[in-house]
Amino acid sequence: MKVIVIGGGVAGLGAAYELVKRGHEVALYEASTEFGGQVRTFEIGGGRIEIFYHHLFQSDDEAIRIIRELGLEDDLTWIDSNVGLHGGGKNYPFVGALDLLKFSRVSLLSRLRLGLTALWLRRISDYQRYEGTRAAEWIRAKVGKEGYDRVWGPLLRAKFSEHAEDVSMVWFWGKIYLRFASRPKTGLPVIGGLLAKEQLGYLEGSFGRLIDGLVDACRAKGAHMEAGAPVQRVLIEDGRAVGVCLPDGREDRADVVLATTPSGLFQKIVPDLPEMGPEGAQYASMLGEVQYQWATVMVLTLDRPLSDIYWLTMTDDDAPFVVAVEQTNFLPPSTYGGNHVLYLSDYMSPGDPMVDMSADELFDLYEPWIKKINPDFDRSWVRDKWVFRDRAGQPVVRMGYHQIIPPHRSPVPGLYLANTTQIYPEDRGQNYSLRMGRRVADLVESDFALG
Repeated sequence: MKVIVIGGGVAGLGAAYELVKRGHEVALYEASTEFGGQVRTFEIGGGRIEIFYHHLFQSDDEAIRIIRELGLEDDLTWIDSNVGLHGGGKNYPFVGALDLLKFSRVSLLSRLRLGLTALWLRRISDYQRYEGTRAAEWIRAKVGKEGYDRVWGPLLRAKFSEHAEDVSMVWFWGKIYLRFASRPKTGLPVIGGLLAKEQLGYLEGSFGRLIDGLVDACRAKGAHMEAGAPVQRVLIEDGRAVGVCLPDGREDRADVVLATTPSGLFQKIVPDLPEMGPEGAQYASMLGEVQYQWATVMVLTLDRPLSDIYWLTMTDDDAPFVVAVEQTNFLPPSTYGGNHVLYLSDYMSPGDPMVDMSADELFDLYEPWIKKINPDFDRSWVRDKWVFRDRAGQPVVRMGYHQIIPPHRSPVPGLYLANTTQIYPEDRGQNYSLRMGRRVADLVESDFALG
């Protein structure tokens, strides 16, 4: 069969890779001038780096498998994690159980409850028990008001804004369960995961090499891979998807069309979906029910380190960014020509004024909080700055979210959708996008075989 894939992010590339491996004809069209989506890269000091920070967990089997298939396994390095929390003007290292006991921002009782609830969630593999439960309510009940107000509440509000109180417990479960899955087993049946050091994976030369490897592998098997080609509309004839319209008036026809775009864009390129009977109207309604938070990342290059922590999570309610990720506490500054690289990340609702701020305006807002991380910080340390945004950065996983996830099969025969709203119960990530790409490739192939 011939398959047109719309979107050259990780899910689209993963699906195309699986399909061409199985001997199918593939044409992939990406709107941006570069492939990769949130894993696009740019250069700092001669080294490639992602526009949004990335690493792998040891549990990311799908990504590790593909890295191995592409011959990049020897360049995948596992590094001990170095994380912390910032609150009340102080940085708290947070690598293991002893660090939790030193977390004086909350009482000893709250510290114990924080640790015990993390251990509990680590042991729960059945996420469905948390369907119908709000994360905020569960955390308050299990950790207590202080633990919620000083740790988890500010993080939920920073990530989901006005939706924080309605976020599903399944989302929170996934975050805790995944993090512990990346810690090596120590043999201690109860507290081993808490005492063990987390390890994170990074591909030498950036994950841009994974993107390049997927594109090259597809082209080597005859796939047409075209960037800078935004699909204008899905062609539908006699009620079936038969191809796509491209901006220069071209049409490309195929047996199957697989879109990996955000839900809003999918609605734009299939504008008649609501008029395609009750199933089409219901599918369009589901697409519209899932809301997104914008993801905004400022990247700074500094002439010296800001802190000694790689991943510093902000726990003050009024902090203007969620995390400070100092890439050069993960990789050496020599990777980036001697620059120290800092990501400052935030999530915001579409109407937030910060959505339209320039790099200089955001920096002015962030600067007092950068000084809270390191009181000696001076803007003269900054060599350069960039801002990157994604309108579909984070789906809002509300309670009952599982009931509004659109299926991969659309009501239009031959038309499929695979995007981050459908990665559930897990959250976004390279591994799960690649896994979704493979699963949708399986589905497409199976449906086509059945006629």
